[in-house]
Amino acid sequence: MLLVPCPNCGPRDASDFKFGGESSSRPDPRTATPEQWRDYVHLKTNVAGNQKETWYCRGCRTYFSLHRDTVTNIFGAPQS
Repeated sequence: MLLVPCPNCGPRDASDFKFGGESSSRPDPRTATPEQWRDYVHLKTNVAGNQKETWYCRGCRTYFSLHRDTVTNIFGAPQS
């Protein structure tokens, strides 16, 4: 079982969440090229290690970001 630490509800089973994927910066809509939009929408780094992710909690209905080690599934602080 994977326990996801919701900042509002506390640790809950992963089935109470929707995984939003890897967090990345959105390009500026006024200046972004089609290639930048393509990369933002379709290309992910998919690292084996620490990455910032977006999650949605169905309990409190909020989106939030967490750092998770994708190898061990341990949530925690960002690693350099």
